[in-house]
Amino acid sequence: MRTVADILLTKGNAPTWTIAPGRTVLEAITLMAEKGIGALVVADDDQVVGIVSERDYARKIVLMERSSYNTEVREIMSPHVITVQPSDRVAHCMELMTEKRLRHLPVIDGGKLAGMVSIGDLVKDIISDQQSLIRQLESYIRGE
Repeated sequence: MRTVADILLTKGNAPTWTIAPGRTVLEAITLMAEKGIGALVVADDDQVVGIVSERDYARKIVLMERSSYNTEVREIMSPHVITVQPSDRVAHCMELMTEKRLRHLPVIDGGKLAGMVSIGDLVKDIISDQQSLIRQLESYIRGE
């Protein structure tokens, strides 16, 4: 069974983007747009203190008619971050994401941020694994 470490390997050296809690929401949204990502880990002195996503922006800024120019990330971030470890299985991550309605899971290794996996990363991995299994079964059936 594949693990979070396997997914991080397939992502290569993709950086995990972070933002400080005192930065503005505008800076967070701008960074997400520039990098084509849906969430940022909120870090203070290399410690994960939260996560902020496009969903947080939509629900806590847009719908509440607040200003992203003068609202700090700490005001809209989710402070209770659910994380996973590199040794966690993909199936466990899918269960967590489904149960908790999450789209992103920071990966912590030895107390340090090691990466981030998204629901898209997990689905892509599962599809790839299933395609590989189908090819193996087809070869077996053909007697190859």
